Amino acid sequence: MLRVNLPKTCILAGLAVAGWAQLAPPASEIPLYPGVAPGSENWNYAEATVGTPNRPEAQNIVRPVLLYYPAEKANAVGTAMIVAPGGGFRTLMMSYEGVDVARRLNQMGVDAFVLKYRTTYIDPKATPPDAPSRGPATTGPQAGQNVRALAGADGQQAVRLLRQRAAEFHVAPNRIGIIGFSAGGAVVLSTVYGPADGRPDFAAPIYAAGANSNPPPEGAPPLFIAVAADDTTVGFQGSIDLFGAWRKAGLPAELHVFQTGAHGFGKKGGGADHYLDRVEEWLKLNGWLTKAPN
Repeated sequence: MLRVNLPKTCILAGLAVAGWAQLAPPASEIPLYPGVAPGSENWNYAEATVGTPNRPEAQNIVRPVLLYYPAEKANAVGTAMIVAPGGGFRTLMMSYEGVDVARRLNQMGVDAFVLKYRTTYIDPKATPPDAPSRGPATTGPQAGQNVRALAGADGQQAVRLLRQRAAEFHVAPNRIGIIGFSAGGAVVLSTVYGPADGRPDFAAPIYAAGANSNPPPEGAPPLFIAVAADDTTVGFQGSIDLFGAWRKAGLPAELHVFQTGAHGFGKKGGGADHYLDRVEEWLKLNGWLTKAPN
C-alpha cells in the first residue's frame, strides 16, 4: 500500500485526522449528487473518522462521494472500477477494503473510485454506540428511513455518474465495474439488481451481505464472487446460491470459496490472501485489462 507522510494537522478527504496520514490521498473527490443527497435533507451531523492509524474507518457519512484514484496515464486501460468498502452499514473500512484495493487496481491499469456511501447514524455520545437495526431507523435523525436502501441508491448513482462522465475520466462507458465487500457487497448487489442505467458492466461481490439465489435481471453483468468457507458472519451459502443463479440463467460467473480467510479475509495463510490476483485474472480473461480503443 502506498503511504504518504503529511503534517499531523492535515485532513485528506475525511480519511485522516491528526496523526492519521496512512492512506494515499485521492486525486479528487466527486460528489454523487449536485446538492444534498436525496433523503439526507435532515442529516445535520458531522462525519467522523475512527479506527486505528493503520485501519481508519469513516462513520456518519452524510455526503456520499467517490474518491478518485486514477491509474498511471501510460498504463491506464480505460476501465473504471468502483470500490465499496464494508462495515455493517455503520462504518466504512477505508484501508483494506477501500484505498488499498484502489491502489492494487491502479497497478492493473484500472482507474479506481472508492465509494463513500451513506451509513447509519452512530451517536458519538452513546455508550456503547447504538447498533443499527436491519430495518428502518426508529429514532434519531434517520427515523423512518432505510439507510441500507439509501446506500444501495448511492451505488447505483455512482455507476450512473461515471457512465455519464466517462469521457472526462478517459474510461469507456461500457467498462464501468464495481467491487464491494460485506455491506459494500450488498451495495454491489443493489447495482446489479437495480435500474439498468445504474447497473455496472461487471461486478465483484466479495463476502457479500445479502447474497442469495434471486434470478438475475435481464441484462445482468458478469460476476466474480469470492468468500471464505470459514466465514461465520455472512456464511458461504449465499455466494454459492448467487453463482448458481447466474449459471442457471446462462450468464458468466466465477466463484471462489477459499478454505480459510474468515470474514474480511483477515485470517491469513490461504488462497484468500491472493484474491485480488484472481480478480486480475478474471478482468484479463474478459478483456477489461486490454486497452480500450480511443
